[in-house]
Amino acid sequence: MARVIAVASQKGGVGKTTTAISLGSCLAQEGHRVLLVDIDPQGNATSGLGVNGNELPKTVYEALIGGVGIEEAVTPTALANLDLVPAGQSLSGAEVELVGVDGRESRLRSCLAPLRDQYEYTFVDSPPSLGLLTVNALTAADSVIIPLQCEYLALEGLTQLVAAVRRVQDHLNPALRIEGVLLTMYDARLNLSQQVAEEARRFFSDRVYRTVIPRNVRLSEAPSFGKPIVLYDPNCPGADSYRELAQEVLEHAQESAWPRA
Repeated sequence: MARVIAVASQKGGVGKTTTAISLGSCLAQEGHRVLLVDIDPQGNATSGLGVNGNELPKTVYEALIGGVGIEEAVTPTALANLDLVPAGQSLSGAEVELVGVDGRESRLRSCLAPLRDQYEYTFVDSPPSLGLLTVNALTAADSVIIPLQCEYLALEGLTQLVAAVRRVQDHLNPALRIEGVLLTMYDARLNLSQQVAEEARRFFSDRVYRTVIPRNVRLSEAPSFGKPIVLYDPNCPGADSYRELAQEVLEHAQESAWPRA
């Protein structure tokens, strides 16, 4: 069954794009057809896969404003089974341009409809904000993965995102579910990391993935080389962790949907 999963956070630097790229890449290596849709104007998921969105005539921006079908923007990557809908700097104006458009919150859902059954997993890398593009990601998605950085005040920001998810459920996408909360930048030597993990599990119970993503230099380096971690350093701890996460996601796909957030 095809699934659309948004990867969302209200702040940057928490491993959101790394998760979208790495999880998608691990599932692709398992033989699953995966599409990564970059709707972050920073275009980090695009550049992290070695693609320059500014040099392409057809990107997610042209699809959102109605210039082209999104299937025309699909770009292959260096990894078999992984395709990309890239973003360029033009996307930075999309939120303003979409304000007066009918059904502006569901533009991405409409765009993705022709592609939905061509991929087993579609991951949408959303901006680090709660603006219109993120709302589009949540409206288009079956579920959302929320990366949670194991640092001070992380849970405070998470509350804002969960509130946004509930508003989308109430008004735009009643079927939206929280796929899981992913602990990132985890350092087992630090009490703070352990405390954040305990608090997250207390609040979200079994929606918190068993897998945690450690602080890992190779994970941080990979985007600057335009490669997913499974190609840049497939044997590093970060790559191992995302392979474990991919297995959890596959397990969840075999189970009934999470209860509503």
